[in-house]
Amino acid sequence: MTQPPPEGFGAPYDPPSAPGYGYPPRQPGPYTQPGPYTQPFGPQPGHPYPAQPGYGYPAQPGQGYPAQLPTVPMPGGPAGTGGGGGRLRGRTGMVVGAVLAVLLLAGGGVWLATGEGGDGKKPVAGPSGDGGERSASPTEDTEDGKDDDKGVAGPTAAELDAGRKPGEAKVAWLAENGVDLPEYGEETHGPWFAGGIVAKGMYRKVTGYAITGGAEKWSLRLPTDLCASPSAATADGKVVVGIEDNVSEKEASCSVLQMIDLRTGKAGWRKTVDRAAIQDGLSNVAMSISGDTVTFGRNTASNAFRVSDGEELFGRREGACQPFAFTGGDRMIAAVTCQAEPSDPVRQQVQEVDPVTGAPKWTYELQPGWSVAHVYSVSPLVISVQQPEKSTVVVLNDDGTYRSQMVGGAGGYGVRCGGESVGTGGNLDGCAGVAADAERFYLSALPATGSGARTNAVVAFDLATGKSVWRSPAPAGRLLFPLRTEDGKVLVHLEALYREGGEIGTLEPSTGTYATLLKHPASAAGTESSLFAPKVVYRDGRSCLLPRRISLDEDEDEEEKAATAVLVFGE
Repeated sequence: MTQPPPEGFGAPYDPPSAPGYGYPPRQPGPYTQPGPYTQPFGPQPGHPYPAQPGYGYPAQPGQGYPAQLPTVPMPGGPAGTGGGGGRLRGRTGMVVGAVLAVLLLAGGGVWLATGEGGDGKKPVAGPSGDGGERSASPTEDTEDGKDDDKGVAGPTAAELDAGRKPGEAKVAWLAENGVDLPEYGEETHGPWFAGGIVAKGMYRKVTGYAITGGAEKWSLRLPTDLCASPSAATADGKVVVGIEDNVSEKEASCSVLQMIDLRTGKAGWRKTVDRAAIQDGLSNVAMSISGDTVTFGRNTASNAFRVSDGEELFGRREGACQPFAFTGGDRMIAAVTCQAEPSDPVRQQVQEVDPVTGAPKWTYELQPGWSVAHVYSVSPLVISVQQPEKSTVVVLNDDGTYRSQMVGGAGGYGVRCGGESVGTGGNLDGCAGVAADAERFYLSALPATGSGARTNAVVAFDLATGKSVWRSPAPAGRLLFPLRTEDGKVLVHLEALYREGGEIGTLEPSTGTYATLLKHPASAAGTESSLFAPKVVYRDGRSCLLPRRISLDEDEDEEEKAATAVLVFGE
């Protein structure tokens, strides 16, 4: 039975940050409306997400945004029972900047905590490339994934290593994009790991590389565009991706599931999901893998299939409440929207569900007007919730009961996700710039504004009280992002500058003291810094970086193919 939530303080919503800080949006296509949002054609009846405020730089007092907003009701309470890469040269770099300035959508979860009177104890609130016909099923690239007529060559690992200094890590290997992309470029998918393979997807191809040495082990061509994918693969190295059902710019739908064995590059089962409902066809697709279950979520319904054989496990529920996105990993957390009739107000819930049956284990209900944006951590359970002009972070206990809400001083906090919320692009999980352990939650701050050099910090919050306990600033001009917690430390990525290599470092959980773990060479800084908002994975002493997007001038096809798509540091 739903209990009335206590009153508390909301948090003013800060528009996302400057270009380059958040994720780029998906390109306008058959089911998204071009414009500053990937929200499909404005609010739809039954759509779980309210319209969002405009995007731009963080609001400053005196620029049309209040420094702080009045107190607002909290967003939820317990209910029921008890997760452009490449070298920018000359005109190409200017084109990239122009495109990003128009198309950039910063990641969700940017929020500003007022802390006024709050103690943290109460919850508050693409177009196809050639347009030609393709085969009905994926085929292996008979030429090992290498396109013909390669001209411009990107840098080699040996060239980048030539100027390496003592104490700096080796450039283990790098891989070029090698794909002729559509006019506005494409997002990357992955990286996914399977044994000694690291794989990434781009446009109509998925490629697997040897994690040691970088040799291309296989390449799988897809008949249509990659349009959705989970954040991680299964433990035995399988992934299921979403691809479009045809190559038409105007009529393609992200509705086909394709399983891929990452160890061999072989295509497995293929299945089409019915997206006949108009709201379903226009909505963002969110995917996840938990155990042997892959989910395919959208705003009106969700389906789950067994990864190993494609058997459907569960689908649309009876009743007014439907999950629209799930987390992957050890716990399957669902974002749920409830609306019996189009004229009824929309309410949202958070549930933990059984990954085989879809049955809920517990339900946490948000107050009307609040929606689930992203899940930052599944254990402990840390969730970003929002209203059109407010956003905050709530912590739940393992049984779904309320624990705390993040509060702090005036300052903007932001992470990199696939969109402003799961409804506007990307998945429910997989955000960068967040980490958590049993006692604390670590969050990247927005870059400071009003000065010549962008720089940010990582802020630690006590999970029991929601209060900030320390703030660890990045070096001047640098951006610092938590990756995860490991061996009692907070793993972080310090982004590269044009002449300064990036780093993998650690923060001491009790004090925020920074220490370098793996220093990337300054000789590779130009290449590293050109990777747009890079995805970063650190494992087995190596750091693996992928640009989130590759987008170069349409007239620079050879340079586009030579753009760096994977960059690995370490032995």
